[in-house]
Amino acid sequence: MIMPLGSDDGICLTGGQVDEMTLALIDAAHDSDEMARAVISSSMFDLGRKKPALVLSSCHSYLKKHSKLSLDHRVVILNTVEKIVKETLDFIDLKLATNLINQASSELTQSKEVVPEWQTAASGVLVALGAKYCNEVMAEMLDKFQPGVLPHFFVVQTIGNLAAANVYEMIPHLTAVLGTMLPMLGLCKFDNMRWVFASAISNFSEAILEYCANLDQAPDKTVSTDRFASEIFSAYDILFNVWLQSKEARLRLTIIEAVGHMTHVMSRDKLQEQLPKILQGIFALYKRHPEPYHITQGLCMVLDAVCVEGSLILEPYLDNLLNILFTQIFQPVDYNNSMSIKNHNELLRSFAIIARAFSGKLVGVLLTKLESKDEKTRIGILSIFKHVINAAVSAMEDKKEVVVSGLKGLCNDTNNKIKRMFAQVIIAMADHGYLELEGGHNMIEFIVRQCSLEDEPKGKRSPDPDYVSNQALRLMCTNILQLVTTTIEHMEPVLWPYLIELVVPERYTKASKSVCRSLAHLAHKKREESASDFLIDFDYQPNIPKAPLLIARLM
Repeated sequence: MIMPLGSDDGICLTGGQVDEMTLALIDAAHDSDEMARAVISSSMFDLGRKKPALVLSSCHSYLKKHSKLSLDHRVVILNTVEKIVKETLDFIDLKLATNLINQASSELTQSKEVVPEWQTAASGVLVALGAKYCNEVMAEMLDKFQPGVLPHFFVVQTIGNLAAANVYEMIPHLTAVLGTMLPMLGLCKFDNMRWVFASAISNFSEAILEYCANLDQAPDKTVSTDRFASEIFSAYDILFNVWLQSKEARLRLTIIEAVGHMTHVMSRDKLQEQLPKILQGIFALYKRHPEPYHITQGLCMVLDAVCVEGSLILEPYLDNLLNILFTQIFQPVDYNNSMSIKNHNELLRSFAIIARAFSGKLVGVLLTKLESKDEKTRIGILSIFKHVINAAVSAMEDKKEVVVSGLKGLCNDTNNKIKRMFAQVIIAMADHGYLELEGGHNMIEFIVRQCSLEDEPKGKRSPDPDYVSNQALRLMCTNILQLVTTTIEHMEPVLWPYLIELVVPERYTKASKSVCRSLAHLAHKKREESASDFLIDFDYQPNIPKAPLLIARLM
């Protein structure tokens, strides 16, 4: 029988020819030429997407038959199997899945030593299949996960990764897994095994949280974090109090990440009891690690668990915590370093979380710090304000007047770097209704004033890499005024007719184009909505220039 290889390849092969070609590709998958290997691997994958049963069963038979095959060759085949499974899982039946699971499990633990590439490839196949056949994969893994005996490194890693890949089907297995795992933790003497257990427990905790956060889609609506709180606390006790003392940096960072997730599963009483110890341990790690991102990420998760609405358990430690966070946020961000950017974002997220429970205290501290003469400090504080205004909307609702009043003094600042950051804060305030309060017009006037900045004299450029020119600031604020006018609906009563007051003053001549463009947009919008609302009674608007003066100025 003639059958097409694929609808778009224009080649027709017999069934036997397809079988032969599949075996030829598998046989040549570890060609000595790197480019040839890539082409063969790609061809196997393309064929596997069109005929998954044929290619996957052929790969299984080949691996099973050739027990002496080189490791590199086995890795290529296993990696291709994983890719095909991910693309075609819905078309893989139980029998084929079981064969692949048994083979990958054998590859996973055939060597008692850790052979990362080989065993990672086998684990990848199991996790990919576990997205649909989770119970079958777990049955195979639990057979190699027996009480009282340390399992293979990659058995633990596979179970942990499966918890991340298939939350809903893994949760029913977690009680048994944790029951077997907890006594094993005391047997772990080597950092690599401690690392893989910590990583798996981190994934388990995250899976529990995801399951409970989406109970409406979950098969068992009775599951809650309380079901796992005791086991997770027992694991925390060993990870934090014993393993965190390790000299291995990678292990310490993984433990902190795990603890961040585990604090969400612990009971409130245990969390409150352990909080001072957790914070002290995290703060100490900042001194031991030059790269702080993973520590800040863990701290942020702990704060998220602690700062639930109405909870004040963080209050005794708040001042010390804020000082730790301020020390980092005041450091310039290295935008060429992704970890520096990520750490900065996690720091900002920490402040937004703190604002949920302590918005009044936080705003007071920020405004006090803003009185500093230090440029980095003031820029750091403004970046916090910008993020908190955007990310902690409900918590900041009753602090709007205090914020507007406290920031109003910056309208007369002369430092372009400070002004650039302040302009970004003003956008956030405009978006969330701050500028409708008393003092809002001062912020709008500040933006217009920057739109009227004169070009700096041509000459030697400042050596400061963060230098902000008048031209750059003027362009930015011109865009801000246009953005606020055209995209933020509730800013209309703030801008109209107030902007007309800024047309006549000579000091705003350079901004007249931007101001008039905004006024034209607002006037056109008002005229379309209501003819009467568009009209201005100059007798009742004493601050607005009289019509003859306004017309003369525009002429």
